[in-house]
Amino acid sequence: MPGGGRRRVYQVETDLLFPIRAAISLKELRGAAWRRLVERACQAPDASLDELAFCLLMIRLAGCLTCHADSYRALRGCGACARQAVRRFRGTDRDLLALFDRARLEVTSAAAAGA
Repeated sequence: MPGGGRRRVYQVETDLLFPIRAAISLKELRGAAWRRLVERACQAPDASLDELAFCLLMIRLAGCLTCHADSYRALRGCGACARQAVRRFRGTDRDLLALFDRARLEVTSAAAAGA
C-alpha cells in the first residue's frame, strides 16, 4: 500500500473544529436552560456572535484542538464526540451558560480587536 502500508480511514463527518451542524444533537442531553442555548445557537445566523461563541464553548469542552484526523475521536465523528463531552461535563447547566457567556465575551473582544 502507498504510504508505508498503513491504511487510513477518515470520518467524513469530522471537521477541524466543532461544526455548528452537530449542535442540534446536543439539545436533549441536559436541562431546559441548555436546550434553549442550543436552540439559540442553531437558529443564529451564520458567523453570528451566538454561533461563534457556542462553537468556541464546544471546541473547549470537547477538546477539538487536540483532535487529529486519525484519532479515535475523529473516527467517531464530531457529533458523537460532542455528545460525549456534554454528557461528561460535571458542572450544572448554569456552569455551561457561564462558560458560554465567557466565550461570547472573548469572541466580542476578538472581533473588536480585529483578530
